[in-house]
Amino acid sequence: MIIFEAIGRFAINICRLTGSFFLFLLITLKTFIFTVPKIDKIFFQINRIGVESFNIIVLTGTFTGMVFALQSYIGFQRVGGEQFIGAVVALGLIRELGPVLTGLMVTGRACSAIAAEIGTMRITEQIDALQTLQINVFQYLIVPRIFAGTLIMPFLTLFAMIFGIAGGYCVCVYILELSPEDYHNSIRNFVELSDVIGGLIKASTFGFILSWVGTFKGFYTSGGAYGVGLATTQSVVQSSIMILISNYFLTKLLEHL
Repeated sequence: MIIFEAIGRFAINICRLTGSFFLFLLITLKTFIFTVPKIDKIFFQINRIGVESFNIIVLTGTFTGMVFALQSYIGFQRVGGEQFIGAVVALGLIRELGPVLTGLMVTGRACSAIAAEIGTMRITEQIDALQTLQINVFQYLIVPRIFAGTLIMPFLTLFAMIFGIAGGYCVCVYILELSPEDYHNSIRNFVELSDVIGGLIKASTFGFILSWVGTFKGFYTSGGAYGVGLATTQSVVQSSIMILISNYFLTKLLEHL
């Protein structure tokens, strides 16, 4: 009987958390549609989430492209296909590595900050004070962060793609001493606009996920300073898992489209 009670409690908790998670999103969408967005807050969050993450995204994209080009060379050298390294590096960064790594890096930097900031406001009763002043908390805190995260992620991913391809070019041309024309021509011949669009769609989805999870975890924080730390950790872990899972389904969906 104890085992069945534990299973029942676990199932009820899962249903309760899932319901709260999607109800939170429903209220956010309703607020976004039926209220006037706070443009100044949106631009402030774009700067916090996007502009301040630029340096780490550039470093991540550049060295990912460099390592990917080096590993591709090791593999293609065995079959005499060095002329295809450019296409492999570009497609890998544009379709998968660029969006996913950007999403994970921004999750570690921005999603955790969102959860910690809103969680601190919750435990210090600042959110209660805003509600007492008849301020729409979702319009003031939640919508700007989710909208900014969804909007800015494709731009960050685009820079990760560009610098990753440039890093791969530097390794191929200046270190491995391969032909720059082969690198350029393989990208021109095999990379299509649909690949770039698919990667940017993924990036926007990942930005939506990480900002959604971060705001949700922060909004429902409880338990003082320990609760803030727990909410921050859970936001990063859950966002990363959701990004990796959604990446698979987005890949299948974009493949069919």
